[in-house]
Amino acid sequence: MSKIIVVTSGKGGVGKTTTSASIAMGLAQKGHKTVVIDFDIGLRNLDLVMGCERRVVYDFVNVINGEANLNQALIKDKRCDALYILPASQTRDKDALTREGVGQILEQLKQRFDFIICDSPAGIEHGAMMALYYADEAIVTTNPEVSSVRDSDRILGMLQSRSLRAERELEPVKEHLLLCRYAPSRVDSGDMLSLDDVAEILAIPMIGLIPECGSVLKASNSGNPVILDQQSSAGQAYDDTVARLLGEQRPMRFVTEDKKGWLQKLFGG
Repeated sequence: MSKIIVVTSGKGGVGKTTTSASIAMGLAQKGHKTVVIDFDIGLRNLDLVMGCERRVVYDFVNVINGEANLNQALIKDKRCDALYILPASQTRDKDALTREGVGQILEQLKQRFDFIICDSPAGIEHGAMMALYYADEAIVTTNPEVSSVRDSDRILGMLQSRSLRAERELEPVKEHLLLCRYAPSRVDSGDMLSLDDVAEILAIPMIGLIPECGSVLKASNSGNPVILDQQSSAGQAYDDTVARLLGEQRPMRFVTEDKKGWLQKLFGG
C-alpha cells in the first residue's frame, strides 16, 4: 500500500529539502519505488539538491493544469532506478496548487509508487497546507533553537486539525520528529537546546538526529543527497533515519561529542 509522507517545518532553512532528498534516496536504495515532490512553487530547490535541474521540462503545475501528463513531468534519477522527482514550477504562484488537482496527482502516483515524499514549503501558507493535507505520515523537521521548535509546535496543530485524516475522523497523521544541525558542543555550552529539551516540548517520537556537518552543504552544491556520502556523519544519520522509518530499531547516534584520544589532541585530528 502506498504511503504519503510530508516533510514539513514551521521555520525556513531547517533542512527540509535536504531531508526530503536523502529520505527519498534512502527508501529507493532499499528497493522501494519512491517519488519526491517539490511543493515549494516559485522557489524550486529540490531539483538542484537532486542534481536534475537541467532535465526539468514540465513541472507539478503543468500536470495539474493539464498542460502535460505525469510521465512527461516525472524525472527518473540517474543514480537509482527506483527514484523519481516531480519538480515545482519557478514561474507560477503558490495558488496554482488546488486541493482537487493535488489530490488527483497523488491518486495517480499511489498506483505506481510505494512512497510519495512531499517536500513542503515552510510555515502554514497555501503551499504548505497543500503538502500536508493528504499526508499519512509527517516528518517534522526542526533545529535545536527556541523559535524553530515553537514554530514546529504550530505545524503539529495543523496536522492534527487541517489534514484530510482530521476532517474525516480517521487515524491521525503519524508524526515523527527529526532534529537537524545538532551540535553537542553547543548544547554543552548552553547555546543550543538539548535533544531532551526538544523532545519534551514537542512530545512526538524522535525518528532521527542529524548532526551539524559540512558535508551537507557540499552535497547540496554538487546535486547529491547527503545520504549518498556514507563517510559523513550526516549521511550515516540519514541512513539511520530511513531505517527507523521502515520499522528498524537503531540507537540514536551523534547525541554526544566524540572524545578525542591523546593522539588526536596531539596532532589536531
